[in-house]
Amino acid sequence: MHESHEVVDAAPTAERKAHAVDADIKERNLKRLRRIEGQVRGIQKMVEEDRYCGDIMTQISSVHEALRAVGRELMRNHLKHCAATAIRSGEAEANVMYDELLEMMYKHSR
Repeated sequence: MHESHEVVDAAPTAERKAHAVDADIKERNLKRLRRIEGQVRGIQKMVEEDRYCGDIMTQISSVHEALRAVGRELMRNHLKHCAATAIRSGEAEANVMYDELLEMMYKHSR
């Protein structure tokens, strides 16, 4: 069986920073991500131990939802700060941001 792995090109955005990051939201997201990391290790152990597939799939679903929750928080911050700043900056910056937002919505809604 051939597995396809998508490579994400981080070079164009590697040096960009968020315009504003709420410290409480950042800490909440970091806690969620640490919890998710533990869940993924738990799933790996379940696979190693030949656990029941349905139980593993339930845990995978839980990880998906937890990642979506972090993504929603990040998208909210991006819209509230990064996108709003770009849109207020002028037509050229706004058009770049509109394209970025459309790409993000379609790419991440799969």
